[in-house]
Amino acid sequence: MEVLKSEIVRAELSAATLHASLGDVSMASMTLLNEVAGTYPNAISFAAGRPYEGFYDVSLLHEYLRIFCRYLSTERGMSETEVARTLFQYGDTKGIIRDLVARGLATDEGIDADPASVVVTVGCQEAMFLVLRALRAGDRDMLLAPSPTYVGLTGAALLADLPVLPVRTGPDGIDLDDLADRLREARAAGRRVRACYVTPDFANPVGVSMSLADRHRLLELAVAEDLLLLEDNAYGLLNSAAERPPTLKALDRHERVVYLGSFAKTGMPGARVGYVVAPQRVSGATGGDSLLADELSKLKSMLTVNTAPIAQAVVGGKLLAHGCSMAEANGRETEVYHRNLRQVLDGLDRRFGGRTDISWNAPTGGFFVVLTVPFTVDDDLLAHAARRHGVLFTPMHHFYGSTAGHRQLRLSISTLTPERIEEGLDRLAALMGERIAGHDGAGETLPGGAP
Repeated sequence: MEVLKSEIVRAELSAATLHASLGDVSMASMTLLNEVAGTYPNAISFAAGRPYEGFYDVSLLHEYLRIFCRYLSTERGMSETEVARTLFQYGDTKGIIRDLVARGLATDEGIDADPASVVVTVGCQEAMFLVLRALRAGDRDMLLAPSPTYVGLTGAALLADLPVLPVRTGPDGIDLDDLADRLREARAAGRRVRACYVTPDFANPVGVSMSLADRHRLLELAVAEDLLLLEDNAYGLLNSAAERPPTLKALDRHERVVYLGSFAKTGMPGARVGYVVAPQRVSGATGGDSLLADELSKLKSMLTVNTAPIAQAVVGGKLLAHGCSMAEANGRETEVYHRNLRQVLDGLDRRFGGRTDISWNAPTGGFFVVLTVPFTVDDDLLAHAARRHGVLFTPMHHFYGSTAGHRQLRLSISTLTPERIEEGLDRLAALMGERIAGHDGAGETLPGGAP
């Protein structure tokens, strides 16, 4: 029987019947900046924390693949057929470059990681989700994390139904006194704190780093309070200092640290390769005692099956090309980031150094600087800045899990040339001037009203 178009009843779903995370404001943060940048492609962007693109070379992809294939043949003794199978087939759920990841950690960070404790993931984002999903066993469970914090962590926790308890951030990273207080208060209220997420080096979004003394103190607290630490180290290798501080994982003697790593900033974000190092013993697991890494690989097998072998091969080839040192591989990029950071800090001082109502922090590395201003910075102001001034930034409220109310913005220094930095800071200064004056230069009240 023919059905008239007017009679077709299309399926309709109510948002109330979908997962609660979809209604959370944090879930829109990852896509907002891409949408704004796409709408205003000529705007100068201090927004996205992407690695520098000036040294990209497509021919290197082929070179890295050749290097990795040669490694499979010579070091692993594979035949031509086995090499082809390794690249074309699904492969080990834990990954085909686990030994190279472990070798790189030993070379760059002094971390002694058994390859059996490594799971190669689809970016660090999957690593976060796998760990949080594994740790979330009941409604009493929760996670500690600094406030503000990386929106990807907040989003992964939402997907894992694991509430996040915020911990105050100080000038040198997570406030350890507040961490101890929040932990004990949560336990007194009957909650089970499964772990604390922390980024000791150049934390996103605030850019600050923990002192060596605080790193030792945090590890001591973790042992005393029987607490796992989830260490995210996306930016640690991009340090222009003569000596990098040791990671928590390198200092860990009690297997309190689950290490979250990524090749997005040091390898190539397009490969989408990250990893987790999880050597903790799990007693009573199905099939007998295992490592936490083994349990994570079970979850991964049902989520992404495995991480694309060709993507792993490209990253593995880059590791091999540089003696398994991503610090060495990123020498030129690190110089660019240091130059850009210095230029942005100097540029802010030239434009706003005489003002008492505008301030900013001064990280020693990484991608980010946080600016504090005398007016509310929200998404409407971001859209106005893009439309009228051609400049983009990230409103800090996204890192607090709220929609507005914060007088801060994050500047990312990683992708711009010196000329674009100067022009971008000029545009930002023009926005600041009109916003503080309470108008937009065309007689209109600014989004959010006068300060």
